[in-house]
Amino acid sequence: ITIVQFVRQLKELHIKNRRALRYVREMSHINTAVFSALSILLFYQKLQPFARLAVHMPSFLSSFCHVLKSHTHSHTAQIPGGVLLWDQTVMCSPQYKGQANLHTFEDWCGSSTAQLRMNLHYPLYPHSRTTVKKLAVSPRWMNYGLRIFGYLHPYTDGEFVFAVSSDDNSEFWLSRDNSPLNLQLLAWIGKVGSESWTAPGEFGKYASQTSRPVRLSVQRRYFFEIVHKQNDRGTDHIEVAWQLNQEGLRFTVISSKYISLYSNESALRMSDIIHVPQTAASHTRSPSNQPDNQLSNQPAADMLRVDPRDILYQNSRFLQGVLPDCSYKPSYIIKGFPLLRYQGLQFVHMSYIYPNDYTRLTHMETDNNCFYHDSPLYLDRYGFSRYMRLDEPEGQEGESRGRGRGDTFFFAQPQIKSRLQPDYDNTLHGDLPPGVVRGMDRLVEGVDRGGGGERKGEEVGVSESLWGLEGDSEEVEGLSYDSTPRPVFDPEVNWAQTFQVTPLDLQAMRSDWIDLRCNVSGNLMLRSRDALPVVKAFMDKLNHRHHGRFTLVRVLNVERRVDGAQGSRYFLELELRDVNGQHLRLSHYIYALIRHRLSRPRGLPPLRPAPEMLLCNPVGFHWNPTATVHFIVPGTYKHTPYCYSPTVLWRYIALFLWVSVYLCVSVKNQARWVQQLIVDMEGLYKTTGDPNFNLIITDYNSTDMDIETTLKASTLHRYQYLKLSGNFERSAGLQAGIDLITVSHSIVFLCDLHIHFPPSIIDSVRKHCVEGHMAFAPIVMRLDCGATPREPRGYWEVNGFGLLGIYKSDLDAAGGMNTHDFTDRWGGEDWELLDRILQSGLEVERIYMRNFLHHYHSKRGMWNRRTQRSGT
Repeated sequence: ITIVQFVRQLKELHIKNRRALRYVREMSHINTAVFSALSILLFYQKLQPFARLAVHMPSFLSSFCHVLKSHTHSHTAQIPGGVLLWDQTVMCSPQYKGQANLHTFEDWCGSSTAQLRMNLHYPLYPHSRTTVKKLAVSPRWMNYGLRIFGYLHPYTDGEFVFAVSSDDNSEFWLSRDNSPLNLQLLAWIGKVGSESWTAPGEFGKYASQTSRPVRLSVQRRYFFEIVHKQNDRGTDHIEVAWQLNQEGLRFTVISSKYISLYSNESALRMSDIIHVPQTAASHTRSPSNQPDNQLSNQPAADMLRVDPRDILYQNSRFLQGVLPDCSYKPSYIIKGFPLLRYQGLQFVHMSYIYPNDYTRLTHMETDNNCFYHDSPLYLDRYGFSRYMRLDEPEGQEGESRGRGRGDTFFFAQPQIKSRLQPDYDNTLHGDLPPGVVRGMDRLVEGVDRGGGGERKGEEVGVSESLWGLEGDSEEVEGLSYDSTPRPVFDPEVNWAQTFQVTPLDLQAMRSDWIDLRCNVSGNLMLRSRDALPVVKAFMDKLNHRHHGRFTLVRVLNVERRVDGAQGSRYFLELELRDVNGQHLRLSHYIYALIRHRLSRPRGLPPLRPAPEMLLCNPVGFHWNPTATVHFIVPGTYKHTPYCYSPTVLWRYIALFLWVSVYLCVSVKNQARWVQQLIVDMEGLYKTTGDPNFNLIITDYNSTDMDIETTLKASTLHRYQYLKLSGNFERSAGLQAGIDLITVSHSIVFLCDLHIHFPPSIIDSVRKHCVEGHMAFAPIVMRLDCGATPREPRGYWEVNGFGLLGIYKSDLDAAGGMNTHDFTDRWGGEDWELLDRILQSGLEVERIYMRNFLHHYHSKRGMWNRRTQRSGT
């Protein structure tokens, strides 16, 4: 059948009919050569509406499979040049399965997908077109972009969760059906213009890496598109994984069994572009017209994302009698144990958190890479190559590559984002990791992979021959040379190189010891298989007690303090729904005791005790949701630069807070921090409406601010003002503030003046302070100079315990502040107090608190620092 005859048949089939056009929209695969030719021919045959449809919906032509099954059977049509236009046996064959289209864009710097879309040739004119057999690609190259697209074929019905991992930025888009017009952005790495990256198989670094659950049908196929950008640093890779939305499953890379080509480009020229899908993912978008503003409206740090933990506590009355009572005696309590000064730091351990609260400062890991446990030297040489294995090329499955089959693969670019080391000579550095081939980084002699622009072959060989002679060669008797320069070869890049990777759980490599060397790592993550069984067991007990009244809506927060000897303590925060449809929040401590049951069957040797977990209610270990919290905030010391015997002004503010601020008469810049604190406390009271909010200010003859007048003009529910006199002593000043608290069953929170408080600070302190049992030392994030709470750049203060919450009765029992040894100096009083708190029999809860920030300020003029006069 010729093309003209074929077009006539289309006319006879009434393709112009509206009903037929609707049918065309539901069609499946077809060879893209058919699409390219027919869309043009149909236009010239006066079928313009059909041709326009072809331009915008290239996938519609695949329904011609059904047409030809009825009309053409095994006939074929060809165009000049031998390009196969139509062959039913080819177009409808399984050869489309097991591959996806891959377009490469080389020689384009930058790390973000937004920079890739600025490429003049993107998306229609790539450097090369090929296919890939798995959604895990590592070409081992630099400064390029990839566009991967095709169809996804689910293996079952259900809700799927997708995840992407890459170096550098990447995006995964999925259509609601087989049409490229219905793409939606599901998962991505990197905001617009930012440099973000992950290790191979690391699917939990960023919140945006994993998608929301998407319901798919095994009977349908779905168009997908991947956009990836790699710069000149790091171990280049891009992989997309999926899993059913069920607990206990792990992400697996999408393999060849579940993908198929969008179009067969093997017979097309690079100038043939009409088949290239033009989608929402393939064009430059300004922040104002991005779909749902997904990329542009992302917070500067994942820690700023909305978290259900921020919901204020709602009291629940249904916990009595749910679990049996048990005594709370953890093995790590060191009551009465003699400690050297500051030795208590060694007895404080971290708690594990579920689900991920994203306190890991991923946006700061360009400066501090301590979260990855490989040595800096190893990462600088080999990157993350040991986390991935290259797939063997076809036909070489039985051969050994490098030092072993399937080993790690290449002299990787360093994942810590340092520059490449061109032409590194492996022979000078002893043994290499398994699978790394000696000399593999040396591409071809005379080629500098580092991109320096010079050719070593010319430097060493040709240039010496050319410029080492004077005059014509005929004047040099017996000496001749070839003036032809040596050939320069480009390295071959295998763009379709796939690899194997196992999901990388870097959190599992961490321990509950406080790592003073790593200040970006954030909270320890509790695995779902450790948290959810406890939640399920508790819900079973709760519903057994209340006859199935409650349904679990979601797990808000689970905190686990590990005790390998006695059992772990859990803090559960659950959102429940009762039979009346009312939602309530449950926040409760439970104890998972370890019991060893001895078993000795007859005729067999005695077995080792089998550990058994028993959930119980720790007697006396509960938090008070109505306790008053007093935040005691030490201020700063400013020395007057104009007098040799300075007059020092001190302030102590206690609110729920106490704040002590020390200002000099002539330097009044600390007053702005007191004013900011009062404004912040007004906002906190407006948000929470907490009736136990109390602000007490003790003022040491301050003249730079009328604090009492400012308090009267504020909207604070409660406040007190007290004027004091005398010289400043920090410990004594804090103790004076503590003595103003008359109710011993209220909570004291030793704090700082320059703090940004999250709205959940009140409940957080209450939940983690248990009278007679536990104090609370949250970790604050110190902001860098110029950083703000909306753009939080900085680090976690992992070694500071100056921010401490404790019941006043427990603080009095520990001896209060040390007013004898710390009279005129700052620093160390928090560690010394920690020693005595641990010796009194309390434990200290230590977690990173989201959005709990310390504003940057200079130390100039503070903490007894003197001002040096010029010329002295």
